[in-house]
Amino acid sequence: MSEELAVLRDALREFAEERDWDQFHSPKNLASALAIEAAELLEPFQWLTDEQSKNLTPAQFSAVREEMADVLLYLIRLADKLDVDLVQSAQQKIEINARKYPVATSRGSNKKYTER
Repeated sequence: MSEELAVLRDALREFAEERDWDQFHSPKNLASALAIEAAELLEPFQWLTDEQSKNLTPAQFSAVREEMADVLLYLIRLADKLDVDLVQSAQQKIEINARKYPVATSRGSNKKYTER
């Protein structure tokens, strides 16, 4: 685990412990909270065009940034509960995706690997 993620993990552990919230932080509950926060990340983009989504107002950007932080924090907390190294898992997933989506057949295509 990277040092930065370990620092966030430890801060989240302390935050939950101080509030006696660990009792609520089962993997199922954390996964549910993560999904809810990921859905909330869509709200600032609702009804925007693609171009507008690339040029957010300061208020929109702030809302997106906060929702992204919520998603990250719940993901780190879930990984902590399940003893998952997020960096290692992400690196492995990139390797898996590279095999599923080789450049020769995937470049410029948005088709799923099972559709080619």
